[in-house]
Amino acid sequence: MTTTDRDGIVANAKYLRNVRPVDPEEIHEYVEGTPHPAVVRQVLREEAVDLGLVERDDGTFVPAPERVVTGGWSPEAFPERYAHAFEDLLVERYGLDWHEGESAARLRETIRRLKEQYYRQHPVEYDEEVAAAYGIYHLPDYYATVGYVLDTLTERDLLTTPIRVLDVGAGTGGPALGLHDFLARHAEDALVDYHAVEPSDAAAVLDHLLAETGRNFHHTVHRSRVEDLDLGALCTDPFDLVLFSNVLSELDDPVAVVESSLEALGPEGSVVALEPADLNTATALRTVEREVVSRTGVTVYAPTLRLWPDTEPSDRGWSFDVRADLEVPPFQSRLAAGVGDADAFVNTTVQFAYAVLRPDGTRRSDLRANPTRHAKMADLDRHVTERIDLLAVKLSHDLTDDADANPLFKLGDGSEETGVFGVLTRRTSLNEALATAPYGSVLRLEQVLALWNDDEEAYNLVVDDGTIVDFLG
Repeated sequence: MTTTDRDGIVANAKYLRNVRPVDPEEIHEYVEGTPHPAVVRQVLREEAVDLGLVERDDGTFVPAPERVVTGGWSPEAFPERYAHAFEDLLVERYGLDWHEGESAARLRETIRRLKEQYYRQHPVEYDEEVAAAYGIYHLPDYYATVGYVLDTLTERDLLTTPIRVLDVGAGTGGPALGLHDFLARHAEDALVDYHAVEPSDAAAVLDHLLAETGRNFHHTVHRSRVEDLDLGALCTDPFDLVLFSNVLSELDDPVAVVESSLEALGPEGSVVALEPADLNTATALRTVEREVVSRTGVTVYAPTLRLWPDTEPSDRGWSFDVRADLEVPPFQSRLAAGVGDADAFVNTTVQFAYAVLRPDGTRRSDLRANPTRHAKMADLDRHVTERIDLLAVKLSHDLTDDADANPLFKLGDGSEETGVFGVLTRRTSLNEALATAPYGSVLRLEQVLALWNDDEEAYNLVVDDGTIVDFLG
C-alpha cells in the first residue's frame, strides 16, 4: 500500500470518528485505489493509538472512552490462556515431553543456578534457556504483583485510560500480562499504548505472550538496552506509567535510569518500581528511591510516606508486602514432578517490595505529623522508657514465625534513622489496628511505650492494653 493510501484511510477515520463508528467496509470505497476492507482494518489498528480509536467486536472503530480504572485486584491463579501459551512455547523449543528427560534436567539446573546467582548478587545472562527457566519460575508471581501495586493508584483515581506505558526490563512478560488484565477487568475497550524495553532473549517469550493480549492493547518491544534509548522519543506523548519490575538490581546505574524515565513521564504520571522481597533487592530498591527523591524532588506516593516535611529516612529500609499465594500452574507442577527437591521449582508466593514515585506531589495519604502532638522517630532516643504519641506507616506484615511470639511489625514515618518496630504484647479492641491494618496504611499510636532493643539494635514501640492504635487510612 502506498503512503497516499494510508493517509487517505487516516483522513477518512479522522473525519468519521466524531460522526459515527469508523467501518472499514464503508471507508475503503472512499480511499484512492479502493483497498480491501481487511487492509483498511489493519491500517486502522496500526494507527489506532494516534487516532485515539478502539476496535469493537463488530470490527468497527470508535473513540476510546476515558475511564477511571478501579481497584480490587486479587488473582487466585496465573490465567490458563497464558499458561497454555507459555507451555506451547516450551513444547516448540523442547518437544512434547519438555518436562521429562534431558530438557527437564537442564531447565531444573538453570532454575537452581538462577536462584544461586540472585542470592549471591551475581549478574545473570539471559539466553533462551535462562529465559524459559525464568518464565517457569517467575511468570505467575510477577503477574500477580503488578496489579497489587497498581491498586494503590486507583485509591485516588490516578489510573485512567487511555494510557501510555513504558515497561523497562519487561523480561518474559509477567508484569505486562498482569497490567493487561488489571486494565481489562472492567473495560475490554481500554486503549493501551504499551512499550517494553527488553534487550535479552527473554523478549522472545514476551513477544509470544503479548500475542494473547486484547486487540486494543497495542504493544511494541524495543530490543535495546534502556541506557541506549531516548525514552522520550519512544512515544509521541509523555508516558502515564513507567514500570520497573525486578530490573533495578540488574542495572549498572539504576538511579540514572529512573531519572531518565522521569523525563519521559507526564506531569501527572507515576513511576512504579518492584523488586523481590529478599533483603538485598528490597533494600537496594529503597536506596534507589531515596537517591532519586534527593536528586529530583519527586514525591514518594507509596508505601514509605514521609509524614514529616523535609525529612528522609536513613534506616536499612527492608520493607515488603505479602499477598495470598497463587495456585500452582501446570508448567511448574510438571517440572517439579518426581524430583526430590520439587519445591525448588514451584513458586506461588507473592511477596514484593515496591515504590511509587510521582512528580506532581500527590501522596497516597495527605496525613502529616504534628510536632505539637506527635513524636518523631528520628528523636526516639529522647523518649526511651516513655509513653508517647506518634503517627506511623505500617511497613510490614507480622514478622514473627512463632505463633506464640508477640506479633511484630516494621513502622516508619519518613524520619527514621534506625529500625522501628511495633510489638503487640496485649491485643485489645482499641489497639488491634496494628495487626489488622493493611500494608502501607497510616496509623495513630497513642500511649505507646518506646524502648531500645540492644539485641536487634532497633527501637521497639510496645503496644499493650494501655495503647490506642487508630487506622487513619
